[in-house]
Amino acid sequence: MTMQFAELAGATAPEGVISAEEIIALRRVCWSDGAIATPEAEAIFTLNDRITQPSREWIDFYVEAIGAMLIEQSSPRGYVSPEAADWLIARIEADGQAVSPAELELLVHLAERASAEPTRLKAFALAQIEAAVLTGSGPTRDGEGLDPGCINAAEAKLLRRLIFASGGDGPACVSQSEAELLFRLKDATLSAANAPEWQQLFVQGVGNYLMGMRGAEVPGAAREAELERFMATPEPGLAGFMGRMGQSLVHPGGLSAAFAPSAVPQRQWDHEEAEAAEVTPAEQGWLKTEIEADGQRDACEEALLAFLAEG
Repeated sequence: MTMQFAELAGATAPEGVISAEEIIALRRVCWSDGAIATPEAEAIFTLNDRITQPSREWIDFYVEAIGAMLIEQSSPRGYVSPEAADWLIARIEADGQAVSPAELELLVHLAERASAEPTRLKAFALAQIEAAVLTGSGPTRDGEGLDPGCINAAEAKLLRRLIFASGGDGPACVSQSEAELLFRLKDATLSAANAPEWQQLFVQGVGNYLMGMRGAEVPGAAREAELERFMATPEPGLAGFMGRMGQSLVHPGGLSAAFAPSAVPQRQWDHEEAEAAEVTPAEQGWLKTEIEADGQRDACEEALLAFLAEG
């Protein structure tokens, strides 16, 4: 099947344009065995490099296929491994061209769907958007030819999806490096006609970093792999565990005591939320440095300070 798919992909879109019918044909062959092999992924990348006018259907297929290989077919499932992240970044950069719309959408998709991914992968995606804003060209511009130093609606939406994604530094938590990115973009676009949603994103993103509560951590890939081995081991894995549970039922208080409310540690959510909402002296110093960096107080910073005061 791999050879058949490679031949089909190699004969598709010779002039840089792919039709809906060609995408359907690729789907049929690609998913005939329910999995994406590395040679097939390479063929998809090569085809994407050739396509100059990517349709929404093509981007959906590209993201679905490569995303499935990196997330669903990974071990442990759901995690983008450091090796996979390195492979993806190297493959995207292999043609020496700017990141394509399909590649950027894939990077955002991985950040949103993976249980966790290496921080450098999300940082790589954010760097592509920052470069597009500063240069006025790139995968977020969609042929609009906008002047550099302006944040459009597509870029604001992608930035929101990335910095609040589950993968990377933390689930839906904005890191310091991401907050600093928002400040850099703000400073670079002060006099531009930015998308209306940009200021709200800046305030919410930086505010999340300063006041957000860091919820429970997602289990790491090593821990997830350990759990997968436990579930797959007949004895003393899952079967042994279920057996011990069954035995506990015949002993008074065995199972009920194990799961009694008093035996389960209760997180003090109100206390944690109040503690997280306090801007620490170190965070205050960081914010002061960022605000004073350009020697002026702008509308975004005023909105941020008002938001923090209300919190």
